[in-house]
Amino acid sequence: MSATPQKNRAARRLLAAAAGLATVGALAAAMPAAAHDRGHGHGHGHQKPNTVDVQLLSFNDLHGNLEPPAGSSGTVNEKQADGTTKAIPAGGVEYLASSLRTARKGNPYSVTAAAGDLVGASPLLSGLFHDEPTIEALNKMDLDVTSVGNHEFDEGAVELARLQNGGCHPTAGCYERGKKFKGADFPYLAANVTSEKTGKPVLKPYTVWKKNGVKIGFIGVTLEGTPNIVTAEGVKGLKFHDEIETVNKYAKELDRQGVKSIVALIHEGGLPASSAYNYDCDSPAVGGGVSGPIVDIAKGISPKVDALVTGHTHNAYVCTIPDPAGKPRLVTSASSFGRLYTDTTLTYDRRTNDIVRTGVKSANHIVSREQPKAADMTSLITRWNTLAAPVANTAQGFISADINGRGATTPESPLGDVIADAQLAGMAPADKGGAQVAFMNPGGIRSDLVYKASGAEGDGVVTYGESFTVQPFTNMMNAVDLTGAQLVTALQQQVSGANESSPKILQISHNLAYTLDMTKTGAARVVTDSVRLNGEAIDPAKTYRVAMNEFLAGGGDGFAALGQGTNKLVGPSDLDLFNAYLAANSSATAPLDPPAANRITVIR
Repeated sequence: MSATPQKNRAARRLLAAAAGLATVGALAAAMPAAAHDRGHGHGHGHQKPNTVDVQLLSFNDLHGNLEPPAGSSGTVNEKQADGTTKAIPAGGVEYLASSLRTARKGNPYSVTAAAGDLVGASPLLSGLFHDEPTIEALNKMDLDVTSVGNHEFDEGAVELARLQNGGCHPTAGCYERGKKFKGADFPYLAANVTSEKTGKPVLKPYTVWKKNGVKIGFIGVTLEGTPNIVTAEGVKGLKFHDEIETVNKYAKELDRQGVKSIVALIHEGGLPASSAYNYDCDSPAVGGGVSGPIVDIAKGISPKVDALVTGHTHNAYVCTIPDPAGKPRLVTSASSFGRLYTDTTLTYDRRTNDIVRTGVKSANHIVSREQPKAADMTSLITRWNTLAAPVANTAQGFISADINGRGATTPESPLGDVIADAQLAGMAPADKGGAQVAFMNPGGIRSDLVYKASGAEGDGVVTYGESFTVQPFTNMMNAVDLTGAQLVTALQQQVSGANESSPKILQISHNLAYTLDMTKTGAARVVTDSVRLNGEAIDPAKTYRVAMNEFLAGGGDGFAALGQGTNKLVGPSDLDLFNAYLAANSSATAPLDPPAANRITVIR
């Protein structure tokens, strides 16, 4: 999902930590299907002679979630027999590793692949250490290959190359005495990301998995629009190319090499008609239950490609979408945060070296927390938690109940309101920027604030680790001058242009209010004469001081109007302002209540 990365985030974290402290289902695969298989999928035909069943296990958008995610981020929706949905706890690498290992049993031809955003926007346990813990976990999980996602570029191409090749961080150094970071022992694929200087891919465009004469090619791409959702510094010197053209180019190259079985790992996704992971995506018609960018991409990718493993939208689906020749082809996604994995059977014909499409079957499975934990993952988490503890466990504030951000079901979230209010409070003083209003991009809110204690801190206590999980990018705050006309245009850009089909609703400070009419289209969805700041209509010709993070101030997420700000003043980081607001506005006896989230009136 779109978010707000920052080039110096970890250095800032460590400096801040130093200043403030003196010291720093898989289960289903092993059990009878009728009783335990929570997966839903598609099966076509019977295995033919001279074929080998290749098991493809896949997942996407882990985002460094080593520990089970809290709140709604740690559940998946399962459709029940009576038509209702049930939220089931899921995720955590201790369980993901167990799920994958259990699923591999009895499958001599098994390959594990991922579709990007495995790191970036990570909780403190991974993010504090530049995601080295997550790469280590993926190595132990025997991941074979992954595509890059937009978040792999949060800290730029040089840092991505370090995650691939190893070596200690250039400024933070090595985290454990006598240990040098080894890097990923699986290839990161970036077929459509080239260097502006050389024109060549910055990482390998594809790889070929081989076993006993069986060969399967994997091509990895991220969404072409990555520069729109990553800070300019993160994609500096890089060019991002069309997904379809790139995959087709390398599919031809693999075909010429005699590799006829090809899987595309694409960090772009779709929007299924249901949030239930076991929804039948093909129930209305083949591929009829999914919309979004991946549909057109799938329809344009060469028939030489046999399956598409996708991501980015954090949704779960197993769909068949026709290829350009009109033949059905599998397109999958396994939600996010390690809550699901996809188990796909690719029937490989040794005579043609190709996949028998009619033999492909696939299902998503819950990463259940009722199965045994993987002991090596428990050890890894314990080791890194010990290093992070002095920073992570420091109390920042108190809340009276869950304050939903990522898990909110409305365009305006209670946590979004808190964050925008924190940014206004921190940037409003004359010597801090003189801000009159604040905007926060929704993709930068990565979690909920959960009332239930995650450790020994006690219920209602917000720790540094928890606030960091909400805002992991450590973006610097900006205060800029915008005209009233530019401010209204920015509100319109939430629901028009690049954001029309999938709106990005800015979270706003308490003194701004307006009506959003979703029965209309494009910019007309914003009822302009309803926009009020401190109860007064916006004057198009007047200049306003606006607080926002540097990602928005750079025009990120399609907000070109916000990128036109002048007279910029750079303030503290968004995380610092968030923590300062919690400290100033809550206590053990007077915790912060969830806001009503009634600043935006939505007409549907």
